[in-house]
Amino acid sequence: MRLAVADMEAAGVDVVTDGEQRRESYFNQFANALSGIDVDRPGEAINRLGKRQAVPRVTGPVRREGPVFLRDAQFLRAITSRRIKLAVPGPFTLSALAQDEHYRDPERLAMAYAAAVNEELRELEPFLDWIQLDEPYLEAWPDQAKAYALPAIDRALGGIRKPTCVHVCFGYAFSHALAGTSKSGGYRFALELERSRATHLSLEAAQPSLDLAALGAIRTKTVVLGVLDLGAPTPETAETVAHRLRAALRHIPAERLVAAPDCGMKYLDRASARVRLRALVEGARSL
Repeated sequence: MRLAVADMEAAGVDVVTDGEQRRESYFNQFANALSGIDVDRPGEAINRLGKRQAVPRVTGPVRREGPVFLRDAQFLRAITSRRIKLAVPGPFTLSALAQDEHYRDPERLAMAYAAAVNEELRELEPFLDWIQLDEPYLEAWPDQAKAYALPAIDRALGGIRKPTCVHVCFGYAFSHALAGTSKSGGYRFALELERSRATHLSLEAAQPSLDLAALGAIRTKTVVLGVLDLGAPTPETAETVAHRLRAALRHIPAERLVAAPDCGMKYLDRASARVRLRALVEGARSL
């Protein structure tokens, strides 16, 4: 975690994370820390690749019994003077990646997770500058998302005063798991987050070649725009990053635009990640 933070600081990143080195996965660590989950006998769900995946099995009321990421937030706060953020799995994605044998209703399950996430965020907030919900399954299940994702996300973010960001993507692992696959160039649900409590909307944009004209529909949120295609074999240059940001500025004002990677750098070696981070910072500064 110290190395990850040092790499981000050396590159000049303004808002840093801890690299999530501590996590088993982006959702399992939180989900399995809650009551109502049978950690000894996982369930199964179909993931966005259409494959069976081991997931938490919900056998009782989902409740947060104590802090999950508090120690991580405190540690991150202690090792950097930069602004910091931590990501917590969002309630819609948590409910998608579960075998529900208790609520037997995806909306009720999502709202139960939302209450647990909100308790976690309230405890983390004093230590953080940004708070992020990771919600990749909004695009995997857009019809279900339209039915109940916004109330669940707003319940999770209720009462939080720090900047709050919802990250939406088409699945970072998707392009690494299936050779030759491509991603959609348009979001089917994400832009509806304009109506959510979140202050920031984080969009994967580089790898799916997002039509940036869609950003014009976002009128109140700050857009955290993915300008690094983390599946590309050759890292971007600062000039490429600047070009992508310049294209976004045709549709959204500079005061509501933040440059970011598409998703996390899980599949990159450290040297490649460093090159991309420097390009990210230098490209943004050049504008």
